[in-house]
Amino acid sequence: MSEYIPKWHRELSIFSKIKPLLILEGNVLDSYQYPVDGSTPKGSILRLPEYLHFCFKDMGYQNIVFYDSLRGFYNTCEDGYLDSFARISGCSSSHGYIKSDFKGGNRENDAANIVRKSLSQTKEATVIIMDFASRYITSPDNMDQSEVDSFTVLMQASLEAKDVRLENSGILKNLLVMITNKANDIPTWFYLQNPNVKIITMSAPAKEERETLVKGPNFPSFFAGDVYKQDNVNYEEHPDELEKIQDKFVALTEGFSFTEINGLRRLCKNEKIRMHDLCDVIDLYKYGIRENPWKSLDLAAIRNARTDFEKRVKGQEYAITKTLDVIKRAITGMSGLQGSSHTRPKGVLFFAGPTGTGKTETAKTLAEILFGDESCCKRFDMSEYGQSHSDQKLLGAPPGYVGYEAGGQLTNAVKKDPFSILLFDEIEKAHPSILDKFLQILEDGRMTDGQGDTVYFSETIIIFTSNLGIYTLNENGHREANVTSEMPYQEMSVRVREAIEDYFKLQLGRPEILNRIGENIVVFDYIREEVAKQILDSQVERIVNNLLTEKRISLTISDQAMEVLTQQALANLSNGGRGIGNVVENLLINPLSRWLFDNSVYDNADVTIININASALPPSLECGFKK
Repeated sequence: MSEYIPKWHRELSIFSKIKPLLILEGNVLDSYQYPVDGSTPKGSILRLPEYLHFCFKDMGYQNIVFYDSLRGFYNTCEDGYLDSFARISGCSSSHGYIKSDFKGGNRENDAANIVRKSLSQTKEATVIIMDFASRYITSPDNMDQSEVDSFTVLMQASLEAKDVRLENSGILKNLLVMITNKANDIPTWFYLQNPNVKIITMSAPAKEERETLVKGPNFPSFFAGDVYKQDNVNYEEHPDELEKIQDKFVALTEGFSFTEINGLRRLCKNEKIRMHDLCDVIDLYKYGIRENPWKSLDLAAIRNARTDFEKRVKGQEYAITKTLDVIKRAITGMSGLQGSSHTRPKGVLFFAGPTGTGKTETAKTLAEILFGDESCCKRFDMSEYGQSHSDQKLLGAPPGYVGYEAGGQLTNAVKKDPFSILLFDEIEKAHPSILDKFLQILEDGRMTDGQGDTVYFSETIIIFTSNLGIYTLNENGHREANVTSEMPYQEMSVRVREAIEDYFKLQLGRPEILNRIGENIVVFDYIREEVAKQILDSQVERIVNNLLTEKRISLTISDQAMEVLTQQALANLSNGGRGIGNVVENLLINPLSRWLFDNSVYDNADVTIININASALPPSLECGFKK
């Protein structure tokens, strides 16, 4: 494996020769793997200050010191450096520190003036690393005069910094390095349009850096000694199998910091995880569980899932097939293989079609089949998230805002149960700012909530539902039907898909959202007459069975009464299965409840519904019964 030098390290090497002031921002609290052999062994995992010490030492710098506003100047990496710095700066050290205030204004022994004095000398190559620079002042937008003076002196120090000629290292520039969380934590006038400044952004470890850690000399340290000794025998004979495991681990740790990966390494060793189960440590780290529910699914139940679907969702053959394809792909580990990210959700589905056709019921059925309980389907009504600030309600408010402690409704739900189905109902009603968040979830499988915690969506199935495409706006801006129940399914499906594409591409101007969903748009068909009769029979049968089980009431419905129910149900197909349910409630459940109560029939009876008077207000039944 070729030697990889992180981008920020290469920038540091380049710009330290031409810029006297370097600002490091971003992932500065992380640990890093030293990439080359030098004054510290290659592969050593070091905190950023230690890393910088050995990096500048390898460049040939004679004086390397750190500064923060609590301790002053110091170097805890190696002895001798602080004494050397004290000599060239004209200061005296005590107990390993040179005490010096940052907000000293323009006093001779304040930190900024010591920096200026040290950088302007030409005797010894010096680098001063100012750590925790984000914490030197209260606010960059509201500085008192002593703070302004200190930064002004630092700016002068960068302008006056000298080059030092060395016998073995050539010419080195005296350097000031500032480590800050964000560059704008320090006053912008300090670095904007300052030709002496270079800002270097540090991000999470790249794929190559993670590969170096996992495939390099540190790999055995992931395992307990006896585990590595036993398992490595097999992989010495099959190195290609080990490489597949390592590649998957590298992919699954995308976005992880080195500190987190080092935590995985220790956890793996402490829990005595076997080499072939290396990737399981990620679930243990993310969710606190060792056994991933996706790996313990009842595969026989999945194979027979179509039967379960057809019991609850009628007349949606294509939708059921497409849904099961996505699930089978997730179970076999084929999800996202064509992409670069292994951390995307297990599956993404976009359910479209007329109201009451089984979109929500399909999601609930899927949750019950996969996880044994339809409560694992977490539903979010997106009409509640139509305001510009709704993303805070969903993902959590940032620090200092109302509701920060409560967290976000979505992120809280996924933290509590990361193995679930997330159902976002009527997605077109959400504010566009929320759609931006979905882009990150669909692409990366993770999101940082308002409290700064990373929430992982890689074990969820995400389902969007929408009524887009059923109606469209005509040239006059009036709503008109785009599809009707008289259309064959193929034509209706094409028209709905085209309308959805137009909405995301033309109306929203966000085709990238559609790209993330891909070909997983599932159009549900209208409830047609034959299917409506099946739904009606199913609902009536459920009522009959429940009465017998719970009340020991045997209910018989005459052909004449069923004919009335059927005619009324078929006359209300515009509302789909939900409309049929309304008919059953209005013509059967309500009048039957009234009749049973009025006739004091509470249990242990045989009841026959002879006829239904649908035109009466309210509808009534003609019944007979015997105890």
